[in-house]
Amino acid sequence: MRLSDEQKRMYDGSRGPGVQKAMELLVALGKAFDAEEMIPVSRTHVALSGQEGDTYWCELLVNGGARAVVPPTTNPAWDTQTLTRHYDVTPGELDLALRTVDVYRRIGAVLTFCCTPELAGNVPTFGEHVAFSESSATPYVNSVLGARSNRESSVSALASAVTGITPLYGLHFRENRLGTFLVDVEAAPKEAYDWGLLGWYVGKRVGAQVPVFRFRNLQGRPSPEALLYLGAELNTSGAVPLYHILGVTPEAPDEAVAFGGHKPAGSLSVTDRNLEEQEAELSEKGGKINLVMLGCPHYSYAQLRELDRLLAGRTVSVPFWVLTSGDAMELARRSGELARIEASGARLVPDTCIDEPCWKSFEGGLGVTDSPKCMYYRERRGQPFVIRRLGECVEAAVKGEI
Repeated sequence: MRLSDEQKRMYDGSRGPGVQKAMELLVALGKAFDAEEMIPVSRTHVALSGQEGDTYWCELLVNGGARAVVPPTTNPAWDTQTLTRHYDVTPGELDLALRTVDVYRRIGAVLTFCCTPELAGNVPTFGEHVAFSESSATPYVNSVLGARSNRESSVSALASAVTGITPLYGLHFRENRLGTFLVDVEAAPKEAYDWGLLGWYVGKRVGAQVPVFRFRNLQGRPSPEALLYLGAELNTSGAVPLYHILGVTPEAPDEAVAFGGHKPAGSLSVTDRNLEEQEAELSEKGGKINLVMLGCPHYSYAQLRELDRLLAGRTVSVPFWVLTSGDAMELARRSGELARIEASGARLVPDTCIDEPCWKSFEGGLGVTDSPKCMYYRERRGQPFVIRRLGECVEAAVKGEI
């Protein structure tokens, strides 16, 4: 790998042991993917997770003198101020959460604690080279915004934040961004929920290819939330950091451009029946529930407004948690939705991920969510879920069963 003089100084330790560790990781990553050189990045996002491995890595860098030269926005861990009032957490869990906040502050991160930075606060432009981790953010910046990022881990994205560079491979090259698989969509997705089911269904079948979606019955331009859910589920059931939608996303005005004149390696047709079957396959059997959990990815302000409309003065009978960004929650506070939602018994919580130990009191009971990604992570922690669209989630919360 060719390194500039400054990159060699980072690699040999002249810029301190923290920067050296970051550089060693990026060089190893580049060698693994046959990268010949490094390129600058203008933005970074770190999916910090609030778990020991990620926090240890950040401590290793910052205690070695490293500071972010491209300050990263950060994923959520969990909001200790809110959730310690409601649930028991161990001293070790609380200590880890506080260590995480402290060390990312010391390295110079922008503490957004939000998994949708590309919707507000860290929005790349077309062609911009960035290093984004987070399984919902990477597909959005690549596909919808046309920026360029590989499917980074939290540790590689933080290394890029510290050094300002990333190995030149993969999706940083135009030829690797061309579509490889055609998805012919006969279904007519309406809500973001439908787009999430579509993403899960397709992701399982395309693996790490670049799908190009051709819609037969698309009703208007999909919302940002719809595109966010599509990418989140593609990159959870599969490994898809880039997709194209003909006539919608910027690198796919038509099939010729999307595929670069090549024939797709494979194709798939998706019907409404396929999505109905996918919902049934993902969901546990219904019954009494002990939790409704929304916000994976974090709910946008538009989604909070829709939740407010659906609740409409009703009262929920089970714990109902809605995870959202700090800025969306502040807008809801200013505009009145927060007070109305919480009057129903539902609760908004910022800065928090569904995949955290603070939710362990619900494990074993049946939950309801509108996110297959939420289901996937929570079931790994021992809680079965039923997947339903938002309106049905609200009904379940009021009745206490699904």
